[in-house]
Amino acid sequence: MKKFFFLLLLTLGCAAGAFAQSEEQDISRNRSKYANDQFREDDQYTVAEPYQTVTVSQPRSKKIKNIIFMIGDGMGLEQVSCGWVLNGGHLNLDNFPYTGFSRTYAVDRLVTDSCAGGSALATGVKTKYYYMGVDPEGNPVQSVLRHAQQKGMKTGVAVTCRINDATPLDYVGHSLDRDEEEINAAQYVDSGVDFLSGGGIQFWRGREDGRDLVQEMVDRGYTFVDNREDLNKVKEGRVLGLFAPLEMEPSLDRGPVLEDCAMKAIELLDNKKGFFLMIEGSSIDDWGHRQKIGYVAEELFDFDRTIGKVLEWAEKDGHTLVVVTADHATGGLTLIDGSLEERTVKVHFSTKGHNGILVPVYAYGPHAEEFIGVHENAEIGQIIHRLLK
Repeated sequence: MKKFFFLLLLTLGCAAGAFAQSEEQDISRNRSKYANDQFREDDQYTVAEPYQTVTVSQPRSKKIKNIIFMIGDGMGLEQVSCGWVLNGGHLNLDNFPYTGFSRTYAVDRLVTDSCAGGSALATGVKTKYYYMGVDPEGNPVQSVLRHAQQKGMKTGVAVTCRINDATPLDYVGHSLDRDEEEINAAQYVDSGVDFLSGGGIQFWRGREDGRDLVQEMVDRGYTFVDNREDLNKVKEGRVLGLFAPLEMEPSLDRGPVLEDCAMKAIELLDNKKGFFLMIEGSSIDDWGHRQKIGYVAEELFDFDRTIGKVLEWAEKDGHTLVVVTADHATGGLTLIDGSLEERTVKVHFSTKGHNGILVPVYAYGPHAEEFIGVHENAEIGQIIHRLLK
């Protein structure tokens, strides 16, 4: 019996020694070498020709006359990082002298949607998933756009999604259900917003209730346009631009509609009392849901080129605060491989939904320093409200 235990202990000791020896042979900390990265076609993208970015300087003025609030829907640090690589290490976002972060969670869910995420930015009040422009109990809350109207400022909204969708409605109306599309679209008729552009015309004409909201807006003095050429001909007055039945076409197909709308809005809204303009790069989110990095990148580029035009104008004006952030990030995107020199990325998407990671906040112009640090998304709206007083 003693001999048996001796042999058993000897065997176990030898096995443990062999195991320890095998463990000691691999002393590398490079565990990435065990990864098996398999990429689909939609996980890879290369940019042949980067676009030129602008360079602006922070103005010295501390007086805010205008506020331009820009939202990249679904634009987290992941999307920005991919875009930076694909454009050869340059984005117009690089110009912002003050940066911070925003926590995006909703009252009732850790991972928010555009309704609650956009509503917190628009009103300064966190709310529930699917709620727009209301508090968690469903009571209407004043948006910063409405606050600007009370001050006598002109206002505008320019997006690439349907104009009655979550984020734009957060600024203009109130709803407990984003799917009540015709009801939500009707809130724009008496909104008094001076410039409106986006898609979603099918909720304005051919409606179940028989109303023609486009005609109702025209009767209230709006100029209606449905293409870039007619938009660029407008020289004064209020504008309603509806450029697609639902969302606009992908960036490379539709051309610089967002850029044109943003600059036309600024041209028409600029006045002695100032203006508030919300611009959304809406479709970064759409293509994140579809897990197509090339389309995500082109939508981000479209948004970033618009940012460049806005910054150039703001620098000349000297009294315009420009804030850029996101309502949430989309796709659980991870940058796995690529080349800065070759302007190519390889990525993984971990979800077809949103994710709950901090999103960036960029600020330029008077009082831009107030956006430094880590904020709740509602705090961003609260800062805007305070600066409007």
